[in-house]
Amino acid sequence: MRDIEELRPLRALTLLTIRQSLADTDEAQRGLLGNAEVLSRACFSQGQRVFPDARAVLEELTVGQMEALLEALSAADRPSAGGKTVNPAFDADRFAHLREGS
Repeated sequence: MRDIEELRPLRALTLLTIRQSLADTDEAQRGLLGNAEVLSRACFSQGQRVFPDARAVLEELTVGQMEALLEALSAADRPSAGGKTVNPAFDADRFAHLREGS
């Protein structure tokens, strides 16, 4: 596996665009192709993309390696406090109010 120094989380719109571009793809392949595209855009070394495209990811990485990188990417995108995931915009009072159905 190539040297990956940095994982850069993608913006939500980029993820949505990737998902939309694969809408006509066979469901059995969609997840793997989407994950490969995400990794091709998120993996960097010395400021440069490690993989030029999704095909390069699929040619070089195993499914297990892809999964490990995606987990690390997801973890890198989550703020944490004491090992717990925290959403700084979360409003507990509003959530409780919505949960009550009022």
